[in-house]
Amino acid sequence: MNSRLLAVLLVALLGLTGCQEDTPETLAAQKAIAIESGEECHLCGMIISNYPGPKGQLYERGDTRTHKFCSTRDMFAYLLDPEHKHNIQSAFVHDMAVSHWDHPDEETYIDARTAWYVVGSSKKGAMGPTLASFSDEKTAKAFMKMNGGNLYSFDQLDLDLLSQMGF
Repeated sequence: MNSRLLAVLLVALLGLTGCQEDTPETLAAQKAIAIESGEECHLCGMIISNYPGPKGQLYERGDTRTHKFCSTRDMFAYLLDPEHKHNIQSAFVHDMAVSHWDHPDEETYIDARTAWYVVGSSKKGAMGPTLASFSDEKTAKAFMKMNGGNLYSFDQLDLDLLSQMGF
């Protein structure tokens, strides 16, 4: 292969990988947005607003669309899937410390990576068991005392835990 062709291919490859770079502008634009009536869950297709409990949203690298989920459980099933895990840029969940369980407030999304999660509580979401999400550990523990379950940070969540939750 001649050196000119090699140089052209290298520049093209660098250009393509540059398209996947996340600029400060791109990251700033990635935020949770209101879930409109009739919108469907990205994972299961259910109407998101028809169900109680915290919802989730995420952005994948190189994609400007937000993926919305009817429950935190569905969002984590997608986010933790090895096919998608490496490609998730931003993720958001409702802060249930300041949101009503039956109708979460669209203004109460928090960064999913800094949230605390109660798994195995008596509260149900769209698909049955779900992950109750909170902005701080103290509030999550208080919820856990009232509703049961176990406390986890974002980094402690995995597909095995989700599969143990049952339906």
